[in-house]
Amino acid sequence: MSFHGKIGRASGTRVKRALGVQAALEWAFRIEKAQLALPPPKDVSEEGFGFGLEYVLLQRAALGCKVDGGQHKTGSYTHPDAEVIAATVAGMPDSRGGIRMAISVAELARTGLIPDWMPGVVPRCVPMETKNNQHGERATTIVVGTDRVKTRGKWRTVEFLACPVTWRPHPEQIASARRGYEDWWQALDWVRDGLIAGGMLREVEVTTAMPKVRPWTR
Repeated sequence: MSFHGKIGRASGTRVKRALGVQAALEWAFRIEKAQLALPPPKDVSEEGFGFGLEYVLLQRAALGCKVDGGQHKTGSYTHPDAEVIAATVAGMPDSRGGIRMAISVAELARTGLIPDWMPGVVPRCVPMETKNNQHGERATTIVVGTDRVKTRGKWRTVEFLACPVTWRPHPEQIASARRGYEDWWQALDWVRDGLIAGGMLREVEVTTAMPKVRPWTR
């Protein structure tokens, strides 16, 4: 998705640009490169002591900074509406995934992506292990039992072989990916409602448009 030109005014009248929440997020984080200002963790002093490494890394990831100290749009202008959008995302409640979801929403918007819900993937029953020999690739078998049978007047021990199988990708992997997409959708829904209800955007109008809630059901 691309955005061209600046949000502007016509004939002295402010013209609002209508964007769905996904497009608004991409404009704020990808085009305007807004910062996701995360609140400090609970019970952390204002001087900054007590920040855990995980929090620091999460904050750097949210700001789009490299761990080695890369800067994020230092000294450049960010549209005030983009800052409002970023602040709204940073306030993601725990019921919608909290800080981790806020970071995910911001980073996906910054890259113009959506969560991978594994489109078109169908679980396949495959051998757990295979081996190669002169005859090519063969499934590995295991002995699951034995029996005594009489052939040509002699008793012989016969092994019963089976090929252990599994599902790849496992259905739970697909289900987990799709739950992740639904969680992201719920987070966007919360951001959309907050931006519309807040009425703080001056030049952007967030519409009710949303991504498909379950694209795999179409």
